[in-house]
Amino acid sequence: MRRSHVVVLLEDGRIEKHPLKQWLRENREFNAPGCHPDERTSHQLRDDLKGQGWKLEFTPNQVLVIRPDANGHTAYADELVKLQDEEEAEELGIDEDESLEVTFGLEKDLQAALRGNIERLEQGLVVVDGGSERSTRAGRLDILARDDDGSLVVIELKAGRATSRSIAQVLSYMSAVEEKDGKSVRGLIVAGAFSDRVILAARAVPNLDLVTYSFQFSFSAI
Repeated sequence: MRRSHVVVLLEDGRIEKHPLKQWLRENREFNAPGCHPDERTSHQLRDDLKGQGWKLEFTPNQVLVIRPDANGHTAYADELVKLQDEEEAEELGIDEDESLEVTFGLEKDLQAALRGNIERLEQGLVVVDGGSERSTRAGRLDILARDDDGSLVVIELKAGRATSRSIAQVLSYMSAVEEKDGKSVRGLIVAGAFSDRVILAARAVPNLDLVTYSFQFSFSAI
């Protein structure tokens, strides 16, 4: 995958981002002597800036060329790099047909296994959707259950690592169920792993829990 090159700098306390070549056209003093940005590759331009003390950070889709602040530091951009890396990583492959097919298959297998062992997820849970995905205004629920307290539990399954989209998705499902059934509703997202952003977002929702799963294999000789 070809990454785009972006200049990152601190201006008046704000972090700004600009396309590398465009920024160098407007700030010619940062170019190597006698060189025009349109006559050089992005790799050459970024190496010139790196030689001036700039820092390079690589995310899935971009190369961030970070200008040191007045004190010669680039730590101001650390959080930006982390967030962008997570966002881009979440987006990779989402629109690929093959990736979707594999994920769809894994989630169907996970759903079937969980339906048959729902109490292993949480003691007292009972599936109440009749064994099939329930349709709502917000979409189809993977599993709808009821807990010991009588609350409905919307269970959203994600094969592999859950993205930040999962939070909005399950909240919309919960709202749709509460609106239709008029009962207290909780949410459970079951995934192989969660990013820090998903974990932090879930903490702000008192009736939403995150659960990780793992597979256990056994082998028999034929």
